[in-house]
Amino acid sequence: MTDVTAAAIDAVDEELVRQLTERARAEGLQLTGEGGLLQKLTKLVMESALEGELDDHLGYGKHDPAGRDGGNSRNGRRSKTVLTEAGPVEISVPRDRDASFEPRIVAKRQRRLTGVDDLVLSLSAKGLTHGEIAGAPGRGLWRRGFQANHFHDH
Repeated sequence: MTDVTAAAIDAVDEELVRQLTERARAEGLQLTGEGGLLQKLTKLVMESALEGELDDHLGYGKHDPAGRDGGNSRNGRRSKTVLTEAGPVEISVPRDRDASFEPRIVAKRQRRLTGVDDLVLSLSAKGLTHGEIAGAPGRGLWRRGFQANHFHDH
């Protein structure tokens, strides 16, 4: 990537973050703290990543006809509160029928995540949508270089 291209991308990233924070302020939403913008973005990114992981595990996306009568399938969600730098965030974790789904981004029984704030801000600044974050099976966020183990306590 050339310096000019990198500078242009950085300028766009900064503009997107500025727009997002201005909109939050205009709507009376705090940026940090309980119920703040960072918590909401963290929830969105984490849930999207979990959906992408389940898509990869099952081999098909949500509402895909390929999943009908195919054995293992989605089986609702469970609520889980994780502790992040943004504070406690309640997320909805998808489940599969045979309980073989082992999430990587938020492992079973894991309650504390580190490094999530940087990822959330980076993805938001790049303008990724829910669909882009979750991705299609085999092309999800985690296949594009973001590794789940960056978020586990060491």
